[in-house]
Amino acid sequence: MTIDVVVIGGGISGLATAYELTRYGHRVVVLERQVRAGGNAISERIGGFLMEHGPSTVTAAASTAATLSRSAGLDGERCELRPEVRYRYLVGGGRLHRIAAHPFGFFTSGYLSPLARLRVASEVLVPRLASSGEETVAEFWSRRFGREFTDRVIDPLVGGLFAAQAQEVSMRAVFPSLVEMERRYGSIIRGLASSRRAGGRMPGRRLYSWRNGIGSLPQALAGKLGPAVRTGVAVRHIRRSPEGFRIEAGIAGAIEARAVVVATQPHVAAALLESVEPVAAEAAASIDAPPLAVVFLGYRRQHVAHPLDGLGYLAPSSEARDLTGALFCSTMFAGRAPEGHVALAGYIGGARAPDLARRAPADLIGMARRDFGELVGARGEPTIARVRQWPRGLPQYRRGHGELVAGLRTTGERCPGLFLTGNYFNGVSVGNCLAQASETSILAHRFLVGEACVGSQVTEAGPEPMRLG
Repeated sequence: MTIDVVVIGGGISGLATAYELTRYGHRVVVLERQVRAGGNAISERIGGFLMEHGPSTVTAAASTAATLSRSAGLDGERCELRPEVRYRYLVGGGRLHRIAAHPFGFFTSGYLSPLARLRVASEVLVPRLASSGEETVAEFWSRRFGREFTDRVIDPLVGGLFAAQAQEVSMRAVFPSLVEMERRYGSIIRGLASSRRAGGRMPGRRLYSWRNGIGSLPQALAGKLGPAVRTGVAVRHIRRSPEGFRIEAGIAGAIEARAVVVATQPHVAAALLESVEPVAAEAAASIDAPPLAVVFLGYRRQHVAHPLDGLGYLAPSSEARDLTGALFCSTMFAGRAPEGHVALAGYIGGARAPDLARRAPADLIGMARRDFGELVGARGEPTIARVRQWPRGLPQYRRGHGELVAGLRTTGERCPGLFLTGNYFNGVSVGNCLAQASETSILAHRFLVGEACVGSQVTEAGPEPMRLG
């Protein structure tokens, strides 16, 4: 029997694509090589603590995530960001600087020098970019807001959001709305002011999760899909066949399908596509994803001096710290630590220091304990210490990424019935992955019912703080 669609990859992107396709009435099978579905979205309960091995938040602007949450029966489990999150923190001079979340926070904190604050305020006088050339994040922000703001604010932000370096990643690829804002208003400040007048809010106040973490969503979707999800199955080859495609899955045998969705990491997609779509395979292989490590530590509350009254902190490259930043997990959402305890998650590696992420777990725990001791006054032995090492972390959206993705979007034109989806298309956040998955399901559905379709683009929610995959 030939099924309608085989989805290769049981992470959040693959599961969401498969779920939407079943709602269109198609017969779908999901093949996942790991023993459990969910990909990087893993939430683990450990003695009253909740550790997020990967992403930790969803932004409320992500409409596809909200729709899937409701459809999967998770709305009753949804938890909003706690009111205790009042500030943001950045490292400067070896200590944390508290910055209020309101738009003038950088002007009242003293984190930036008076000259840098004056330069930021004068952004409205900076002319828009005259050429259509592609800038890196560092080039864009330096041009509009000055070097100090870029080095001390944007550099750590990019390290936290994308595990990347500001001087490498494409501004158009990671902050497309701000590029458009400059084009439309001639100034980011004027654009943000217009947005606030229209009822916009600070992004950090619109984050949410579920009672048992981000992993709740892929697990709920897998539950809805039931036996259609087959774990522990490693796909060896994708071949063309008279019915469409033949998927060779080792000891699991072969499956005939009319269409295939590859929802894996780009390096896996590259290996699978080599024999059927070499152009897409070459493009996917060129996307780097440096290793990243997450260190989760739990302490008794009295052993941490800091009030932990924010999302966490980020560290500029110039501070030369082991951790790019950390989340105050137990402050963000209820139920992340037992009564009388706090939970912290530190992030190490990415493009800034890939070799550090490969160090032994004991070394990584030592780095996190040292950072937390110096910056938030954590003392004594942690109640719990866990490490998650990702050999491949977040895909890097470097200069030229837009053109690369445009080529990947035409895969279905070169090889009808073959589709790609994942966090290397239009954003690494959960919301962006789900929006991309929804678009992929629409394209696959149109192919299956005989409608003509071409590649399209989805960009939904903005980036979310300190998350993986």
